[in-house]
Amino acid sequence: MASTDQKFIFVVGGVMSGVGKGVASSSIAKILQSRGIEVTSLKIDPYVNVDAGTMNPTEHGEVFVLDDGTECDQDMGNYERFLDRDLSGANYMTTGSVYKTVIERERSMGYGGRSVSVVPYIPMEVIDRIRKAAELAKARIAITEIGGTAGEYENILFLEAVRMLKIKSPKDVVLILVSHLPIMNDDNELKTKPTQHAVRALNAVGLQPDFILARAKYPIDAKRKEKIAFNCNVSEEDVISAPDVADIYDIPLNFEKDRLGDLILGKLGLKAAKRDLKEWRALTERMDGATRSVDIGIVGKYFSSGRFVLADSYLSVIEAVRHAAAYWGVKPRIHWIDSEDFEPRIGSGASKESIAKAEAVAAENLEGLGAYDGVIVPGGFGARGVEGKLAAIRYCRERKMPYLGLCYGMQLATIEFARNVLGWKDANTTEIDPRTKHPVIDILPEQKKLMAEKKYGATMRLGAYPAILKKGTIAERAYGTVKISERHRHRFEVNPLFVARLERAGAVFSGRSPSRRLMEVLELPKKEHPFFVGTQFHPELKSRPMRPSPLFREFIGAAEAGRKEK
Repeated sequence: MASTDQKFIFVVGGVMSGVGKGVASSSIAKILQSRGIEVTSLKIDPYVNVDAGTMNPTEHGEVFVLDDGTECDQDMGNYERFLDRDLSGANYMTTGSVYKTVIERERSMGYGGRSVSVVPYIPMEVIDRIRKAAELAKARIAITEIGGTAGEYENILFLEAVRMLKIKSPKDVVLILVSHLPIMNDDNELKTKPTQHAVRALNAVGLQPDFILARAKYPIDAKRKEKIAFNCNVSEEDVISAPDVADIYDIPLNFEKDRLGDLILGKLGLKAAKRDLKEWRALTERMDGATRSVDIGIVGKYFSSGRFVLADSYLSVIEAVRHAAAYWGVKPRIHWIDSEDFEPRIGSGASKESIAKAEAVAAENLEGLGAYDGVIVPGGFGARGVEGKLAAIRYCRERKMPYLGLCYGMQLATIEFARNVLGWKDANTTEIDPRTKHPVIDILPEQKKLMAEKKYGATMRLGAYPAILKKGTIAERAYGTVKISERHRHRFEVNPLFVARLERAGAVFSGRSPSRRLMEVLELPKKEHPFFVGTQFHPELKSRPMRPSPLFREFIGAAEAGRKEK
């Protein structure tokens, strides 16, 4: 695709963070894709971090990993799920990565000794990256979400890139503002004043939105559209109602009620095929119309923050569960379980009576797992809450409850098996206990040097790696093939020195790297357990609404079957 044929859509936020720019961008991309137009989606994060790899999930949400190993914002996952496309690192940038590139180019005399100022060179680098991403994807339209909120200092250079591009190619650029309309109470009206201020903040940096997506609790009425149009210098038809919906997959259909696809194409001077969201509509009807349900417990630690549950820490896991549930025509009810609830809470100097009481409470909490149809232990790091996770895994193994362990969840399942089947009570991961005599989980040799040098960013086993599955196993039957590729994000592995003994005791390593050195899938035989599977990789990262992850699909199938038996 020649650069002169490229079109650009930029999505910015107004009034508040978390206004829904990511799902709005994904929905716009889906609408245009449904018209037969090749699109690609990009995310710009205003952080000085070079990538999202070192960000705490409770602060930033999950770290999404692409096939090429790029650690990025969770919105990239939404782009892939809506478009059903694998994206690359070319589709993601941060303030840190842009500055790093410009500085490295200057250091290597890439600017020929010129004085390198922030403007225009930083915005020029941004524009260059967007163009290259579009070329790589052979996309006619590149849709770029700019993180942050209009009026902030942090994203002003990215807005400058939009201004520069719009000056040069005004008919090729569309700017969309996703802005929040608050409401004091249900008897009051939706307030437009904050959106007016957001538009003025954009005007102050030389930009005027072409569309305003009015995010609100309810659909906006004609009077609100008229008010926004008059005060924000847009036509009424370019004010798009974006009310709260029950499901994010309903958003493209909701936008099309206001003909958003037609309006965008009109401003870009493009013609497209008749809209076709038939399959997407069928998906949402299947999700919304499910009458049967399954209860899935997610045992973790990254979602607990005071009284709040930060489900964004495990966003891809949630979506993979939902995709698999839609396949079976059931509605998933997800329950967040803090693994520390399964650990006795004992203070220093506690009496025997206090210790006994704490242990009884933990045991009672653990028995509560019986209320669920399946349990997932997702990825994570560190020692906090690990003993609680091990207790939950043992419960699932012994009570024959469907279990799916992801990355750390697979490693902990290996440790639990070693402790309670082989009797190695000190079995552990060297991440937690470097002195254990049974390090069934150990760090990759090549990682030890990086850890010693305190190099943590982008130094794990990252991205897509191949695996070979053992015929006749749960994993092989789920995928329908012996050769698969899944995404990874970890440093530690099952220690090859203990594999033979674990297998002799009944564990099945049904997936291995092509070299057979690395264990990729652990499971128990179907005759012994309906579904007990752990993966070193993260299958949730490649799950799509219409193509659910094979392992999540089979996990939910086993959970529903178990519910019927109950």
